[in-house]
Amino acid sequence: MSRGSRRRLPWRMLVWLTLVWLMLWGRLSTGTLLAGIAIAALVTTTLPLPAVEFQGGIHPFATARLVGRFILDLVRASIQVTLLALNPSRTPSGAVIRVHLRSESDLYLTLTAELSTLVPGSLVVEANRQTGVLHLHILDVDALGGIEKVRADTLGIEARVLRALASDDELAAAGLTRSGRDERRVEQT
Repeated sequence: MSRGSRRRLPWRMLVWLTLVWLMLWGRLSTGTLLAGIAIAALVTTTLPLPAVEFQGGIHPFATARLVGRFILDLVRASIQVTLLALNPSRTPSGAVIRVHLRSESDLYLTLTAELSTLVPGSLVVEANRQTGVLHLHILDVDALGGIEKVRADTLGIEARVLRALASDDELAAAGLTRSGRDERRVEQT
């Protein structure tokens, strides 16, 4: 990285942080705006974020499938958690499950972890970026079909994320194809 590029402020981040500052204060004034800009500049220069490598692109059909399946999982899990909460006589069988992801990318690990956590009844308790391992706490493993089914479902989320965003080389490195014909095999393992 050249000296000039290191000194430049990331303008998009600066604008975003200033907007967050204004939303936190709840009013727009000259003083609040100037304070937001100053704090955003201070944060972006003293606490720079590491660059995230992204070699892929957005694939519309795969992204639509990812979003559609996420919404379906969200509704299904919400119903399961609601039924569990309304049935106090049933004790859930919780577990922490280790899932080794196929991709080595921090971006895809993070997206897989976020999508897994947003579904009610599951929570990522640890994401190890060096090993590509997620540890998920599952509220009721039996209702979800057991440990291996949860592991396969998590790998299915990762596969959908990769198909939606990864390059063909990244898909091949993860042992996947763009067509999704290998997904049945993934969900059975």
